[in-house]
Order: sequence, then structure tokens, then C-alpha cells
Amino acid sequence: MEGDTFSGLGNGTQIDSKVLHTFQKNFVQVQHILDQNRLLINEINQNHESKIPDNLSRNVGLIRELNSNIRRVVDLYADLSTSFTKSVEASSEGDSSGALRSDGKAGHKRNRPA
Repeated sequence: MEGDTFSGLGNGTQIDSKVLHTFQKNFVQVQHILDQNRLLINEINQNHESKIPDNLSRNVGLIRELNSNIRRVVDLYADLSTSFTKSVEASSEGDSSGALRSDGKAGHKRNRPA
């Protein structure tokens, strides 16, 4: 499977199976963290509604954990974005059939009807 490529972007761009595996792994991690966040938010809300001092004190730690999880999700998405960009750039190197350059502009000109 390693070294295999997939045409998955609809514009002829091929994605290496290793990159695809990385995307899948990161998305699974993100989903796991988001599931944890849902549980944390529920517990924070229950503690807040109870107005019990110990529960309210516990919320401080839970909110810190929630913030840390959100930072991890942001980092994972940043890594995904970087990996995707590198993959697209690598697959379009040497391709002069209109692939996007790193500046986001097409590599060829289109003639407009007069």
C-alpha cells in the first residue's frame, strides 16, 4: 500500500497512501479529543448547576483540560493543513497541465472568448 497513489481531489491530483493514512490517523485523534470535550463540557455544566463549592472548584481543572484539548485539536488541524499542502505541491511538481503553483495561481493561461 505504501507508495500507492489515489486520485481523490477531482482535479487529477494524486495523494500518496502514506499521506492518506496520516490524514485518517489525525482525524481519528481529533474525533477522540472532541468526544472527550463533550464529556468535559457536560461535567462542567453539571458542576456549575449544582453550585456545590467542591464541584465549582473542580471546574477550574476541567476547564484547563478543555482548553488544552482545544489547543491539541488546533495543532492537529495545522499539521493536517501542512501535510495536505506539501502533498499537493509534491504531486504537482513537474505537472504543467494547469496545477496550482505555490502562489495559488494556475500554471497555464486560459483564453477568454472576445
